[in-house]
Amino acid sequence: MIRYLTAGESHGKGLSVIIDGIPSNLEISKEYLDFYLSERQKGYGRGKRQQIEKDDAEIISGIRYGKTTGAPVCVFIKNKDYENWKDIIKSEKGEPENEFNIPRPGHADFAGGIKYNQYDLRNILERASARETAARVVAGAICKKILSEFDIDVLGYVINIGGISTDSDKNLTIEKIKSKINQVESKINGDLRFPDFEKAKKIINLIENVKKEGDTLGGIVKVITSKLPVGLGSYVQWDKKLDANIAKAILSIQAFKGIEFGAGFSYSHYKGSQIHDEIYYSKGKFFRKTNNAGGIEGGMTNGEPIILTAVVKPISTVLKGLYSVNIRTKQKVKTKYERSDFCAVPSAALIAEMVVAIEIANAFLEKFGNDDLGAIKENYKNYLKYIKKY
Repeated sequence: MIRYLTAGESHGKGLSVIIDGIPSNLEISKEYLDFYLSERQKGYGRGKRQQIEKDDAEIISGIRYGKTTGAPVCVFIKNKDYENWKDIIKSEKGEPENEFNIPRPGHADFAGGIKYNQYDLRNILERASARETAARVVAGAICKKILSEFDIDVLGYVINIGGISTDSDKNLTIEKIKSKINQVESKINGDLRFPDFEKAKKIINLIENVKKEGDTLGGIVKVITSKLPVGLGSYVQWDKKLDANIAKAILSIQAFKGIEFGAGFSYSHYKGSQIHDEIYYSKGKFFRKTNNAGGIEGGMTNGEPIILTAVVKPISTVLKGLYSVNIRTKQKVKTKYERSDFCAVPSAALIAEMVVAIEIANAFLEKFGNDDLGAIKENYKNYLKYIKKY
């Protein structure tokens, strides 16, 4: 079982992640982890923080001579901006400077302050910040590497920003979608993780206008996989259902507010005979002509790609401010602006990709073992032989 914990604050010394359950003999390099950390920092509409930080993975344990040992993997990501905040974010005894007393609508500030009896809301916002996702990207990158050993790919990308949508990805393979995204990014000055060039130009104009207004944008991301083996996850207990675990992982990402698999909410528009994916058999294989279930039935993979979409709300820190209340004085005030993104949907798509990879890898290792990569490959090969005979 893969378990991971993250620690650290947005402007503290750095972020740490400990990942337990990674099999031995998996090749992992610092350069590989740094690549995904760099990808997370990209995206048209990001704020100035991304110009300050250059996320760098410092491997603390669990990897020796380029391969995992089976021990917990620990990685540290230093916050370069800490030097500018060390007098504000310090662990030594003393009184906090410049209390942050105005909760921002949409953030964890208000509920977190009450829950933990904190009047300096910086104690809430520093941990609740989406900066924490850098640590999760490390865990996801390692899990993507596990899956790649079995020719399983996971891709997260954008299909909507600010109401501008595309369906140019319909019925395309991961490889073709990646190709379209690369074509878009070769033509525009910015990373959108978006597969539609004409709509991409409109999105960039929209983001620029929203910046001038001092506002923010949300959108919709999509995560798809290559075809998966039948039977990952389980129906026998609620917490073994793969779609439930993926949904929990997605909604745990800061700013995500909803998720659907396959046809999702559009199931409500159809009769059962019109929407369920009929099963066929030919040339020694089971197959479907449709994938409305999004690759999961009864909490288990059914042999088709997993397909899910999720909505990301606009960034809650708004430059022009929103009405709130000073929790010390109880006076009506507008929120204070320090620094934030105007649109983080492209980055959110990558993070969604990573947490989905973690959940799929976890279900995969639960099915085929998690001690040694070589033994897992042997178990997987035997399972594929069994499926062919079924």
